[in-house]
Amino acid sequence: MDNLSYHIPAMLKETLAGLAIKPAGTYVDVTMGGAGHSRAILNELNENGRLISLDQDLEAIERITDNDARWTRVHGNFRYLENYLDYLGINSVDGILADLGVSFHHFDSAERGFSFRFDSPLDMRMNQSAPLSAKEVVNTYSEADIARVLHLYGECRDAKVLAAKLIRARAQHQIESTGELVSALGYKDIEGHKKDLARIFQALRIEVNDELGALESLLTAARNCLKQGGRLVILTYHSLEDRMVKNFLKSGNIDGTIEKDFWGNISTPFDVLVKGDTACDEEVERNPRARSAKLRVAEKR
Repeated sequence: MDNLSYHIPAMLKETLAGLAIKPAGTYVDVTMGGAGHSRAILNELNENGRLISLDQDLEAIERITDNDARWTRVHGNFRYLENYLDYLGINSVDGILADLGVSFHHFDSAERGFSFRFDSPLDMRMNQSAPLSAKEVVNTYSEADIARVLHLYGECRDAKVLAAKLIRARAQHQIESTGELVSALGYKDIEGHKKDLARIFQALRIEVNDELGALESLLTAARNCLKQGGRLVILTYHSLEDRMVKNFLKSGNIDGTIEKDFWGNISTPFDVLVKGDTACDEEVERNPRARSAKLRVAEKR
């Protein structure tokens, strides 16, 4: 599988511009995936530059075989970024990139259970060694907790109704596959309910991988690890994560609570440089999944 079939990097030119790469700098790509962004960063570095790429999916790590002394690849969740950098003896970095989108590979690999397009095992784990899968959520969570997940992470207005349907279905037999999940929810016509199913699958995926908790940890780590003048570049794909990033860059906390110093100046560690740019029409035509991407760039004060 080539890099482009694994994942086409979204807004590549814009993310590189946002990082304002210094040839001898140290950069982190916390969502390596198919390494499209990582390789583009590496191409901008000289022999003294350094790139650290993280991915919690072991498949992504193992498929990259490049032998480049400047490039360190780490199998792990970006929520532990500070720990990994400390282990590598790196005190601070010049730039951090996070492309929060799910890769082509995950959506298109039937056996991973990320898409309702296939009837596949109900999994959705980014890290396949993690204990919690979508199957566990659907079959063991209480009705109230399922409703909470669907409401908070999928913004499903009928979350309580959907949760009740799952409870009734699993009382008959365990829900094992994505197809059984769709059936349990009462959706006979997938084509007519793509948006509903996308929200439900998104909610389960976020819960399984604790995506918002990991993002909060990443934002805190970025604040601590970036040098003064260092850049944080983030691509978001849905309103929940984008709101967190927007709030954090504006205020220094995910709640968006504005604090001011004695002189009335807003107390935040960042200057926001790009406030939610989107992909151009030409890119969306080449890569439809870039349609949802929103770019935010900030510089550490």
